[in-house]
Amino acid sequence: NQIIIRRIKDRNNKRGPYGWQAPKHPNDILTTMRISHLLFSLGAFAPMTSTVHSFQVRLAGNLRSNVLQRQLASFSTRLASSSGNEGEFDYDLVVIGGGSGGVRASRISSSHGAKVALLETRLSHGMAPQYSAIGGTCVNVGCVPKKLMVFASRYPGEIKEMEGYGWKGATPGQFDWKTFLENKNAEITRLNNVYNNFVLKNAGVEVIEATGSLSGPNSISVHHTSTGETSTITAKNILIAVGGWPFKPSIPGIEHAITSNEIFYLEEQPKRLVVVGGGFIALEFASIMDGLGSDVTLMYRKDLFLRGFDMDMREHLKEEMENNSKIDLRFNTDPKEIVKKDDGTLVVIDQDGNEVECDAVLYATGRKGKIDGLNLESVGVKTEASFIPVDEYSRTNVDSIYAVGDVTDRIALTPVALMEGHRLADTLFGGMDRPVDHEYVASTVFTTPEIGTVGYTEEDAAAKFGDIDVYKNRFRAMKHSFPKSETYSLMKLIVETKTQRVIGCHIATDGAGEMIQGVAIAVKMGATKDDFDATIGIHPTSAEELVTMRTPSHYYRNGVKVDKL
Repeated sequence: NQIIIRRIKDRNNKRGPYGWQAPKHPNDILTTMRISHLLFSLGAFAPMTSTVHSFQVRLAGNLRSNVLQRQLASFSTRLASSSGNEGEFDYDLVVIGGGSGGVRASRISSSHGAKVALLETRLSHGMAPQYSAIGGTCVNVGCVPKKLMVFASRYPGEIKEMEGYGWKGATPGQFDWKTFLENKNAEITRLNNVYNNFVLKNAGVEVIEATGSLSGPNSISVHHTSTGETSTITAKNILIAVGGWPFKPSIPGIEHAITSNEIFYLEEQPKRLVVVGGGFIALEFASIMDGLGSDVTLMYRKDLFLRGFDMDMREHLKEEMENNSKIDLRFNTDPKEIVKKDDGTLVVIDQDGNEVECDAVLYATGRKGKIDGLNLESVGVKTEASFIPVDEYSRTNVDSIYAVGDVTDRIALTPVALMEGHRLADTLFGGMDRPVDHEYVASTVFTTPEIGTVGYTEEDAAAKFGDIDVYKNRFRAMKHSFPKSETYSLMKLIVETKTQRVIGCHIATDGAGEMIQGVAIAVKMGATKDDFDATIGIHPTSAEELVTMRTPSHYYRNGVKVDKL
């Protein structure tokens, strides 16, 4: 590719070394690079001493490969569709939204030679109305600051067990909210700069501090943040990667509630906090604030939280929270009103008239797509509620417009958005055919204890496969049994009976997130129970339980649970 570009510069209006007219436009340079990349992959450029005949035989032989045939067909389609676009658009790709999916799509597209611009309203984090900035929810008001809070919240638990190991007189001390926020803000600022100045600019992406909205299938209105001015740019492809936004129900006093946005910018730590919701965000913040010393009440309108997770994991976490935290769990409880008192404190009133006084109410009752202001309807982009439906290539119903990440309502996880953005870039500009893949996606709930999961739950596996074997073990990890803490771990494998493939793994223990990442590789690759059994365990660890469980705890046959065969 470097040789091709140098020859293009040297021979602007002459034919290049492989017979291609030297391109004048960046899109044509990109096309030439794609062609050379594809021909190399096809084996076209054999050693220079090869004869024309041997080249033809080699090329024909390689073309018999189904993979290479698909690559060539995919490339031919893109090449045909791009003909005649020289100078027609300002950019090959414009991305609206600088979160995980948008940043990854921009960087990879640019690395493939595309001319890319990314629009993000703010390049540095801060408070209302945006909260988020370059890096998206994850970096600014999501995964990163939350995980820092998780780390901070677990030190008291560590110190509590120290006496059992012989340390005398250790106490947690006093948590300083302001110090933590100052350090957190400095870290997020550092990451904002990394994303803007290193990840994107070094990749050749043009970063524009602005908000984008559609003004046509290939045009974007750019509302510049610093000046307030509006301009218009065009692009052959447009990617919407604006993410999601916390949802709050319409009840009296809801304006007094905060969300996972505001929690990171509160000037004072709420000593009494009501968390409303039953998803992983609600549970994580309940665990965090309990660990930091706040009195936490968790209200959930149904029988048991973490709907969609494995039932054993849900019940285990409930038991651990009841035994090893001070969180007041209130199921079948639905707030109907929030009242603010004269002294600034709040009262949450549930459906039965019960009242809970607190200093803050955090709502974590789901998220919606952040599509307001995008002007999607003007070009006919289809939406469902607040989300944008897409196909397996992240394409909307408008051919030139794509969407990735939380706004598509597929799997709302940062690594999933990264995958979607990366595969889109490879498909559009990298000469590859890469649909998204949402099967066997690992995830972690950063409660205490953590829950790590990949693959099918027991319930879903029984419904889909009919015949499954279930292995599980509940035990006290060495770390907690020695100081005689009543803290338990739970590990579980779901195996399809017919193939003996491990189709689900669920872990509730310290460091489950780190553990499940490694297991997810094996599960994604199709490892069987025999593969797990043949793996030598690491002793003494909790993780070795995954390769030492030999006897199923129960079975399913034709979707019906059976204790013994």
